[in-house]
Amino acid sequence: MRTGQRPVAAEQVLQRIVLPRDEDPLDVRVLYLDEPQALSTTATVLSRRAVQVPAHSKVSFASYFNAFPASYWKRWTEVDEVVLRMTVRGAGRIDVYRSKPNGDSVHLQGTPVASGDSWTSLEFRVALRPFEDGGWIWFDVFTNDSALEVDEAAWTTDVPLPRQQVVVGTTTMRPHDCVIALQTLGEDQQVLDVVERVIVADQGAQKIRDTEGFDEAARRLGDKLQVIEQANLGGSGGFGRIMYEGVHNSDAAQVLLLDDDIALEPDSVLRANAFARAAAQPVIVGGHMLNLQARSRLHTMGEVVDLGAAVWRAAPGAVTDFDFAKTSLRKSTKLHQRIHSTYNGWWMCLFPREVIETTGLPLPLFIKHDDSEYSLRAAEHGFPTVSLPGAAIWHMPWTDKNDATDWTAYFHTRNRLILAALHSPESVSTNIVKQGVKLTLRHLLSMEYSTVAVQLRALEDFMSGPEGLFDSLRTALPEVRELRAHYEDAQTLPSAREFPPPTADPIMAEGLLQPPVNPAVIAARASKALLHNLKDPAADASRRPQLNVPAASARWFLLGSLDSATVSHPDGSGVAFRRRDPEEFRRLGLQALATYRKLAKEWPKLREAYRAALPELTSPESWKQVFDQK
Repeated sequence: MRTGQRPVAAEQVLQRIVLPRDEDPLDVRVLYLDEPQALSTTATVLSRRAVQVPAHSKVSFASYFNAFPASYWKRWTEVDEVVLRMTVRGAGRIDVYRSKPNGDSVHLQGTPVASGDSWTSLEFRVALRPFEDGGWIWFDVFTNDSALEVDEAAWTTDVPLPRQQVVVGTTTMRPHDCVIALQTLGEDQQVLDVVERVIVADQGAQKIRDTEGFDEAARRLGDKLQVIEQANLGGSGGFGRIMYEGVHNSDAAQVLLLDDDIALEPDSVLRANAFARAAAQPVIVGGHMLNLQARSRLHTMGEVVDLGAAVWRAAPGAVTDFDFAKTSLRKSTKLHQRIHSTYNGWWMCLFPREVIETTGLPLPLFIKHDDSEYSLRAAEHGFPTVSLPGAAIWHMPWTDKNDATDWTAYFHTRNRLILAALHSPESVSTNIVKQGVKLTLRHLLSMEYSTVAVQLRALEDFMSGPEGLFDSLRTALPEVRELRAHYEDAQTLPSAREFPPPTADPIMAEGLLQPPVNPAVIAARASKALLHNLKDPAADASRRPQLNVPAASARWFLLGSLDSATVSHPDGSGVAFRRRDPEEFRRLGLQALATYRKLAKEWPKLREAYRAALPELTSPESWKQVFDQK
């Protein structure tokens, strides 16, 4: 530890210590400060960079946003020592700690502070040598009879880093949410200093320029803001436009993608920018997703693509839905191991220019799997993906969405097949066919006929080859919505109160909710449900639901035993009235068997076709033709 050091240059700051914004709800405080709940006194947040710890208190910065994720910097960057710098005023003590991969804490160094009314600069150096497999670094503040202020604290490096600017871009169908994110982005001058341009690919019916609050966002961002109005080309078309503009109409060294429906921690932009500048090789820098509806929860900290199944899932060792309000970083044993990701969702993801120039633009998939496919393709060119702790946004978790059964089921199905054809081993077709037939039966037993219909449409479109993918950016969504419009289970009603009270005994339903747990029981329940679905339904079931089923209970082993039910949407916004239809059950079931049989037969040929088309599908020239269409 040394005192009296001059302020570090901005380009050498890796991660600033930040405090909650005035607009932030109270539950985010635990992401910035770890304060013992037993004490009645708490720290006073003076600004985004300054905090006062009152007398007789202890406050720790072992928090999600302020602890330093040392293992990621050790593994992926040229930084071999981090320097904690800060200015302090008052009296107390500063102690620096680190953690091991198993969560054990180790005291590193510390110093008493007795500066009175004068500001004193402090510096603590920590080598990154022991952080290969995991671990964070943080500092604690203790006080006795006097308060202690901490200001301008930051994790820094003495390694000279190149100055690089970033193009920040978002694509929007939700202009109100987007305006709020833009305003937040423009509130910190140090963030704006690394931003060359902010691009909005505006694809909605309501234009962002006409949205309340846009003028204030434009004032804050000034001439850095560029709004591009284009047709609704989905996430891949919107983010593809930002990548295109960032590489072909900008000199910026980085392109950062952000979803529009997020709450932004603006310092995440600086952290992703610094990590990319310090990286030993070009890497994709992804941000974590925090839960927008429960702000203290980390929804996901790292994901991978399972190539054997062609689906994404949590990375080995990664936690999901971790609540910092219940367990602090210091007390957790699960958050200290370094997680290896193979892709990061585009709710927040930064790409060095070299990655885009070498890998190309996204596939024209509209939505779903464009981000996971891109990371796989980039990895094949030697560019890994790192999901960086402490760089994060808040976003509504996908567990509160209905995208496994609504119109997005089309894009999930078709685009998963495209990803598998491009990157999975040829044997993946066996898994896809088996899983597809099983999933079809589950949807049919659940009276989700519209879901099966759009999934079959997705299979047919995939088997028609890659030639129509660019055209489908404009046509697929309206066609799928038109297809679903013919199915009652796809219609949304405000509430189950629209119908007479259910006829079935809820106690009976409670018994059916016990999930089958072994193959014999599963087979028996499925056979019984299958026979039930081939019979004619009860006469009054088309008018009166047998049960009102909450979204969490809408499982095939319950619904497969019913003739009708109202089923709530996962977000609680309404219900669907599902009626059993034996004729539709038979028709869709037989069509699914025939379609999957055809898929298995044609898989080798389709695999070759999509791989041959990949260069054209991802080229800037092809995408430019799409962007130039009116």
